Amino acid sequence: MGKLKFEELILFENDNYIVINKPAFVASLDDRNDEINILGLAKRYNPQAQLCHRLDKETSGALAIAKKPEAYRALSLQFEKREVIKEYHAVVEGIHNFNNLTIDAPIFMSGKGTVRIDNQRGKMSSTTVNTLKAFRVHTLLACFPHSGRMHQIRIHLAYRKAPIIGDLIYGGRQFYLSSIKKHYHLKKGTEEWPLIKRIALHARQLEFKDLTGKGLKIDADYPKDFSVLLKQLEKNR
Repeated sequence: MGKLKFEELILFENDNYIVINKPAFVASLDDRNDEINILGLAKRYNPQAQLCHRLDKETSGALAIAKKPEAYRALSLQFEKREVIKEYHAVVEGIHNFNNLTIDAPIFMSGKGTVRIDNQRGKMSSTTVNTLKAFRVHTLLACFPHSGRMHQIRIHLAYRKAPIIGDLIYGGRQFYLSSIKKHYHLKKGTEEWPLIKRIALHARQLEFKDLTGKGLKIDADYPKDFSVLLKQLEKNR
């Protein structure tokens, strides 16, 4: 990934908050397998920095960071009251016409860093899903999680038979250009690589209130791998 510069990730900053566009493959918090993480970078930039929520390591997109304790408490309370609007975009397997579909399915932590739907032991979880664009055999979705369970969007979409591209844990598959491109030719002696080497999930927008009460809405552009995936799906419809 090269040298990651925190300043280059910043989408928005004021006296209270920073919102960054988190790259994929960087952990939000300390990660034993990687010395670089967002919290560490943020604390070098501002020693009082605290992450107000987190994104999975493979997920890219909008992530809010508080610059002082009162800002952290205020946004934590908004998350607790479900007042923060989080919009994620996901590219999933199959054609789906979801129009404000709300998925209410209880999520249970099954150990080893995975979850499952469990009506008896799971915690109530809710996600609203809308179709943004349908391609030949894939769909781009906008997902709005109302609760903050681990892997919530991933398991909820899998539950609705719409697993995310690249999500091998919850039924998704790697995406190869040869699967949709006619007359695809691979050079002799070479191996085809997946077009996106991670889960096709991006935190597109974050909406919350500043300490002053002013509403903030921050957009995070798609990273290159997500844009390339959508471009190829569009081109080979």
